[in-house]
Amino acid sequence: MITPSIQLSQMRLRSLDAFRGLTVAAMILVNNPGDWGHLYAPLAHAPWNGWTPTDLIFPFFLFIVGVSITFALKPAYGLYGRQDETTGAVTKIIKRGLILFMLGFFLNLFPRFDFSNVRIMGVLQRIGLVYIACALIYRKTTPSQQLLIAVLILVSYYLMMTVIPVPGIGYPNLEPETNLAAWLDYTVLTPAHVYRAAKVWDPEGLLSTYPAVATSLLGLLAGYWLQTKNYGSSIRESQKALFLFLSGVALAVLGTLFNPAFPINKALWTSSYVLLAGGLAMCGLAIFYYLIDVRKGFRWNGVLVAFGVNPITVFFLSGLIPRIMNLIQLPYPNGTETKVGLIQYLYKGFIAPQFADPTMASLAGALTLVTIWAVILWIMYKRRIIIKV
Repeated sequence: MITPSIQLSQMRLRSLDAFRGLTVAAMILVNNPGDWGHLYAPLAHAPWNGWTPTDLIFPFFLFIVGVSITFALKPAYGLYGRQDETTGAVTKIIKRGLILFMLGFFLNLFPRFDFSNVRIMGVLQRIGLVYIACALIYRKTTPSQQLLIAVLILVSYYLMMTVIPVPGIGYPNLEPETNLAAWLDYTVLTPAHVYRAAKVWDPEGLLSTYPAVATSLLGLLAGYWLQTKNYGSSIRESQKALFLFLSGVALAVLGTLFNPAFPINKALWTSSYVLLAGGLAMCGLAIFYYLIDVRKGFRWNGVLVAFGVNPITVFFLSGLIPRIMNLIQLPYPNGTETKVGLIQYLYKGFIAPQFADPTMASLAGALTLVTIWAVILWIMYKRRIIIKV
């Protein structure tokens, strides 16, 4: 749904929009290098255990989903109460989550539409499923209950992955192709419908979506805290930011301490990874909240907000448009008979030749795309156009 002429400040937290915008811009940056063979280490995922800045982007977004739920659903349900049981509310939540899932599934299908070999899961699919789970939890539980649910998820997932023997293997393990999550993807999704590069498991697979819910629950708790009413001067906005930041530091430290027992791993979305990434997301949101909403500083946040108010739109289209452009095949710029898609043609013909270092050229290609989207989204933002799912 396209909503023009909307008051963007109504029921919105500017710092949240800016933080979401930074996350979306980072997603576009790491997902669209000029050359996948030449990447700076921070812009690539960790091979297995461990983490890089790129590994924080997706959990940051899921954390923001949780924060956003407390603002988006507050008018219907209140911040803490659950009195308003609006007819069709559950249906609306499930419908929105399924639309997100189907948008991601469509991206996996396009342009071949080969249902026999299509990947079922993906980033938008996980966002949709996590949104449904967290929105329904928000409707029926209090913050203390949500904290308890998050703890139970992280503990139970740790026990599942480290105690339950993997069928066909005979013992629990955390190796790429023989862990319990990989077994479930292989068994239920089958190799024809998982991430093609991994072949027998999916980094956004079924079981690893379970702890991803805890990531968004941490966002719910942060959203509650930021909306706590001020009674006199008992809770200043700056105190909210400080408490949120310190809570984030504590979670990140806890995740690091948990690492030896349950290694930080994005593909498995381990409990230690949830704590580390969720904690760092809290720190990031606290900093943005203090600078933008408390101090009224960081004057040049408008471009980030432009990304942040249309996040799904830009993520979906930044995946779809390159696929469409690459349907156009042109001769390789070096004069051979080989043909490449339009995206690679433009990159090899106009961007790569400007740089002696192929890694720098690859980064320049990604930054070019981010800049193009910044211009488009800025125009939409100035015209108060928000496309809602």
